[in-house]
Amino acid sequence: MTGRLEGKVAFVTGGGSGIGAATAHRFAEEKATVVICGRRKELLDEVVAAIRAKGGQAEGVQVDVSNEDQYVGAVNEAAQRFGRLDILVNNAMAYSVGPIEGTSTPDWHSNFSTTVDGTFWGTRAAIRIMQKQSTGGSIVNVSSICGLSGAAYMAGYSAAKAAIINFSRAAAAEGGARNIRCNVVIPGTVETPPMVEMLKSEESRRKTEKLIPMRRVGQPDEVANAILFLASDEASYVNGSTLTVDGGQSSTLLTSAAFD
Repeated sequence: MTGRLEGKVAFVTGGGSGIGAATAHRFAEEKATVVICGRRKELLDEVVAAIRAKGGQAEGVQVDVSNEDQYVGAVNEAAQRFGRLDILVNNAMAYSVGPIEGTSTPDWHSNFSTTVDGTFWGTRAAIRIMQKQSTGGSIVNVSSICGLSGAAYMAGYSAAKAAIINFSRAAAAEGGARNIRCNVVIPGTVETPPMVEMLKSEESRRKTEKLIPMRRVGQPDEVANAILFLASDEASYVNGSTLTVDGGQSSTLLTSAAFD
């Protein structure tokens, strides 16, 4: 542990697996007190136990981020219990898959209730807390490369993740004068539980990796490191920015590997 977040309190949504869990581990390694939330208590318990086993400070709260009262209540309770809130990571998301013509209105809305509404509720709650602190705070919202370019059969998810980017810019513009920074991390294809399922066949993995200039799928730790930077004081003058972590996937139309 090097102590880059020593003395800070962080709240991470979707902390039971994938990018959220990796972020919680990195924050704890840097001596933050970490509160993670998610819908599955058993996953939260596993992450908390692993962090504590390494000497870190963490606790889990079972919360459905698409429920305003649950989520805002958990953020406020954590800030009250620890006396402050320095970092919020809005990582939780939900998505539906299917063609636009076959997408029902409830399915469409399901992409926004956790991803967009939850990010708004959490950001609003964090600003209300952080503006009372002389040190302000850092909010990191997690989007996706699908928010930069549309993904076929994931119109709702793509639209929701695009909304996160511009909402965060607005939050950065409002919070900057109070030393409340808001930035976005944009992951590409990362080996999280949903992606593992999509890449379970060797052929699907091979085709996916051919579209990435670095020719491999990213790991949750690699995204967590980017989130850590934006959350830390090392990014003290970074506000309203987007940091893409995708192995170069969004920077090019085609890669040479596509012709192999």
